[in-house]
Amino acid sequence: MIRPFIVSSIEKSVQALLVELGVEAGDLNVRVQIEQPAHLDHGDYATNVAMQLAKALRKAPIQIASMLKAKLEQDGSVEQLIGIIEVAPPGFINLYIDWQQWAQREFVLPVGHGEKVVIEHTSINPNKSAHVGHLRNACIGDALVRLMRRTGYEVEVHNYIDDLGNQLADTVVGMLHIPHKKEHVRFGDYCWDIYSSVNREYQRNPLLLEHRTNTLHSLEEGDENLSWVGLLVAERIVREHLDEMQAFGIDYDLLVWESSIVREGFWSSAFELLKETTQFELETTGKLEGCWVLKQASCNEEQEPSDSEHQADKVLVRSNGILTYTAKDIAYHLWKFGLLEKDFSYKRFREGIWSTSGSGVSASFGKADIVINVIDHRQEYPQAMVKQALELLGYTKQAEKLRHVSYGVVSLSPRAARELGIDTSDGKPSYAMSGRQGIGIKIADLLDRMETIIDTKRSDKRGLSSRMIAAAAIRYYLLRYNLATEVVFDIEQATEVTGNTGVYLMYAYARAVNILSKAESELGVRPSVPIAIEQLEKAEYALLRHIAAWQDTLHTAGRELSPNLICNYAHELATLFSNFYAACPILKADERSMQLRLWLTLKFQETLGDALTVLGLPTPSRM
Repeated sequence: MIRPFIVSSIEKSVQALLVELGVEAGDLNVRVQIEQPAHLDHGDYATNVAMQLAKALRKAPIQIASMLKAKLEQDGSVEQLIGIIEVAPPGFINLYIDWQQWAQREFVLPVGHGEKVVIEHTSINPNKSAHVGHLRNACIGDALVRLMRRTGYEVEVHNYIDDLGNQLADTVVGMLHIPHKKEHVRFGDYCWDIYSSVNREYQRNPLLLEHRTNTLHSLEEGDENLSWVGLLVAERIVREHLDEMQAFGIDYDLLVWESSIVREGFWSSAFELLKETTQFELETTGKLEGCWVLKQASCNEEQEPSDSEHQADKVLVRSNGILTYTAKDIAYHLWKFGLLEKDFSYKRFREGIWSTSGSGVSASFGKADIVINVIDHRQEYPQAMVKQALELLGYTKQAEKLRHVSYGVVSLSPRAARELGIDTSDGKPSYAMSGRQGIGIKIADLLDRMETIIDTKRSDKRGLSSRMIAAAAIRYYLLRYNLATEVVFDIEQATEVTGNTGVYLMYAYARAVNILSKAESELGVRPSVPIAIEQLEKAEYALLRHIAAWQDTLHTAGRELSPNLICNYAHELATLFSNFYAACPILKADERSMQLRLWLTLKFQETLGDALTVLGLPTPSRM
């Protein structure tokens, strides 16, 4: 990585200057930061550290910058990488890379020191087909898996299956009590209709809710008619979900069934630990009488959330004995970190995927150093409750290593909503998807539609299949947004193949492969490090400068758990390569220029290929 090397050199020069001026470094709050200026003529990297020091040193920033420039040049450690150092008003230090030196050096990406990371993502309720909102979760989670592995961590991927929740109970109730006859190709689509039907029926016939309560009890107890029906429904739906995710290159190591947590005594063990604390208690009066509740650390009623859902999330065991989701999640996380003296039994669910089970074999899962949960922003409070429980039990180190990757939900654009028959006359900018109302774009339907669009636009179909291209396009569309952004899903926008799209990136990669192949097969030339990297054309310089920033971008994305940073980088990289390709002839250039440009093309292909792999997109030799 370039940034740490430059920052370290500047820090040494700052320390040397402070010693020379007799200033104690401990009295200053100076943080050396560097950035890549937007304008190429402002250097490859720049720092404003001189302006930070101006007040303490009582000197003009430009004077301090000149003194630091002299220190950097005397130090010599930058000589192998920095070719030119300039001072610019009002006190910037602009640094220009010696690209010949850069090309001959090997920069090392900091790795994860062998730490084990458990990443939980997808975790769709196993009661109906999945929709595009679920897919955003899975794409983010899988990109994080690839990102953490790329940066040196051991990664284990969990998919949590809530087979004891209201959603599955509703589907079971609907199957047993709501007549429904309609042709469906997939079981999940049948359950999609059943689930929305039973929720409408609850409104008309509240007595039907008693069947939901009975079903919930049966699911928790197990070994009854209703619980077996629930298990069969859940397993069938999960298999369909896994098939859908596999089409997008998304895999898992372990399916963790909520029923295993309850029936195998994991909650019982967690319950006993929590009872030893002062903030977990049985309510004996009021509206929560008979409930076991985890109190806020401050236990200040004025500070507690007033939202009813948040209030319910503090309840871990309801008065009727049914556990809340948060209770089971606390037990699950104690196991994830290896803090319970218990383990599951395991069985193979399908090739490459294990599942928790009431009986099976021993296996090495869990015992994480770091836990990352990909769950939308609406679950911030329950996630905070899990962290609070860990802290309450004295596991502060593990609480610090619990990361919630929060993201904005996916809603429908007015155009997409109208296509689904939703009334958009109120003029809202977006419309929420709702499984209870049967409103949403199913993943399988979207993929089929996108495949058809891709197929009709292709004249040459000898490269990737249209379905693979379609899956990559959808995946990239869902990854490119900032995590906090609500994605207003528009079908036409998602199916575009130009601009900031996965298809555009893959075309750029395939073009580079084609150029290098032609150079070797037709001209007998293979790329190698140029003898001299100098007098670069503007397009050559811009491309090389961006390629050099890849490792720093990769490291930042891993630290911030932000796959969209990789998308931003990859799109700019592909755009710069297109500009370079248009402005600088490659195979028809003179020998010196051809050598440089083929080497640049190879560096581009390697870098974009690395980025595409992290994002979970193919690296095609042709499209």
